[in-house]
Order: sequence, then C-alpha cells, then structure tokens
Amino acid sequence: MENSRRRFLKTAGFSILGVGAGSILVGLETRSARAAGPGSDKGPVFAKAEEAREARRWGMVIDTRELDEQTCRKMQEECHRIHNVPDFSGDEHPRSSKHEIKWIWPTEFTHAFPGQEAEFLAEKLSHKPIIPVLCNHCDNPPCVQVCPTKATFKRESDGIVMMDFHRCIGCRFCMAACPFGSRSFNFRDPRPAIKDENPEFPTRTKGVVEKCNFCAERLAVGKQPACVEASGGALIFGDLEDPESDIRKLLADEYAIRRKPNLGTFPSVFYIV
Repeated sequence: MENSRRRFLKTAGFSILGVGAGSILVGLETRSARAAGPGSDKGPVFAKAEEAREARRWGMVIDTRELDEQTCRKMQEECHRIHNVPDFSGDEHPRSSKHEIKWIWPTEFTHAFPGQEAEFLAEKLSHKPIIPVLCNHCDNPPCVQVCPTKATFKRESDGIVMMDFHRCIGCRFCMAACPFGSRSFNFRDPRPAIKDENPEFPTRTKGVVEKCNFCAERLAVGKQPACVEASGGALIFGDLEDPESDIRKLLADEYAIRRKPNLGTFPSVFYIV
C-alpha cells in the first residue's frame, strides 16, 4: 500500500513538473517567434538602406585627449534622447538613484580602468569624469553565453552584441556576467520618465535589461553612432577587420588600452589616454 502511494506521488510530481516546464517553453517559443523579425531567427532586424554601413567587426576608438566633461555629457544626452532612455533624475522615488538607466556615461579613469592607473596619474585623468564607458561589444562576450533565451546575442555579420527586448525575461544573468557594468535593469516602467519619445526606436518595459547597441539602427541607414557624431571627432568608429580603415590606421599610430584586458573578453572599444 505504501509503495503504491509513493509511486503515485512520484508519478504525479513528474507530471506536474512536465506540464509546468512545457508551459514555460511554449511561452518562450511564442515570445521568441513574436519578437523575431522577418527572415530572422535571432531577433529584430533593422531595415537596411542602400547606403547602410557594413563591417566585419565594428569597433570604436575613444581619444580622451580630445574630450572634456561638457562633450561627454553631450554625447550621453544625444545617445539617451535617440534611444528613449528614461531620466529618473529629480524623481522623488526613494530608490531613484538605483533605478538609473545608462547606455553611455562619463566616469573617472580609476573607475574605468581599475588596476591600470599609474602611481602619479596625470591631473587631467585623476579626478575628472572624461572617460566615456559603454557596452564594449566584446569579441568573446560572456553576457551572450549566459542568456537563457538568446535575448542577448552577438550578430554574426558585424560583431555587435545586440539585445532583443521582447525575449528578455529579466533574469539578469547577463548583468552578473558583464564585468564592465554596462547593462541596466528596468525596475520600474521607464516610459513615464521619457521626456521626448523618439517614435523611431522602441521603448522598453518594466523587467527588461538594456544597453548600448552601437546604434545598429543608424548604421542600417548609413549614419554614424550618435555618440560619434556628438563627440566632435574624439570618437572614431570603423571596421576592426579592415587594415585600411581609419580606426585600424589610428590604432597603428597611437597606443590604446582596453578595459580589463586580462579577462579575455576582447572588447571592441579602445581608449587613447
């Protein structure tokens, strides 16, 4: 009698687990199918114009010698405006500072390059927030490896680490895996905090992670990333796989560093300091 009862409970438990798992998988499959663009199995596709910019691996060089705090803020404001990044500054919510969403932002050298600062760091670098930090679009991105729904993926055509906001389930594994702190989580509905919504770029919802996308939507229509245009020439964007590109020529002439190079993620963002 006891054995029969035990077998029944065991069978029932597996059945419930199977139904639950099946429901989750169906939900993910439906969500993924809805998110995928035409002809794509990896998320949204930005419609390309004839003048679209293309590369085998997009990269960026940031010449900090040409930057000041005002230019850094201008770059951040333009990026956030175009991508509907919410602004919670001035919000009376007690946790507003923890709810901040950032795609690109200026910080100090010691915060951007921990362990790489010299004992007697130049005054212009030691205390001024003139180091813009953003998603590094790593060639070996740990965030992609841990995402259970493939909401974060590395685009094979050009190396950009993309996000499909519809597939994101808010597990935040990618945030834990990213060693650069380049991702933000929407603890609240971000839409009320968007000042002037840009209808050409999707807004996000509560419970979704977001980050810089190297302005993939602008590259698709032949434009440079917003931060590059706002930098006054301090940011250079180009194909790291093309030896004749401006970015490769600049890296050949100038000494540049990357953030946390010892971790083996191979960032695509370089800094001239």
